[in-house]
Amino acid sequence: MHIQRKNFIFEFIVITVFISVIISCQNNSIYDKYKPVPEKGWHKDSVIVFHFPVSDTLQNYNLILCVRNDINYKFRNLWLFIEITGPGGTAVIDTFEIALASPSGKWLGKGLAGLKTREVVYRRSYSFPDQGDYIIRIRHGMRQKSLKGIRDLGLRIERNRSQEVE
Repeated sequence: MHIQRKNFIFEFIVITVFISVIISCQNNSIYDKYKPVPEKGWHKDSVIVFHFPVSDTLQNYNLILCVRNDINYKFRNLWLFIEITGPGGTAVIDTFEIALASPSGKWLGKGLAGLKTREVVYRRSYSFPDQGDYIIRIRHGMRQKSLKGIRDLGLRIERNRSQEVE
């Protein structure tokens, strides 16, 4: 009987702490999605597309690119061609480099075993000019026709907390 009471108290504390952590962590993300890259390789002409709505044009956002690569990826970096198209059809086009490994070859992403995830801020404190649906299209800009070793590409859009007044 005494052991059951201790187990109950322990479980109650663990559950209470877990719920407190979930409640205290405010999710600042308005969009968070990964798209898989074909296992046979990411072809130079293949475009990864993200669709998301924007309703608040006064808020600034951080646009974060997330790359999952396996440790057999042959390069230290990944060049991307990124196009942001707004509801009116106006497009902003960028070339962006993500370092996936240090010059010594150490992977910069987090992860266990053979899969690493690297998250990099693509645009900080970005404001969308119009309300409506936006599209971000991403192609790789590497010299190879088909790029092997990139598993997934993700996009997370977060409210920029630095502009919030406390």
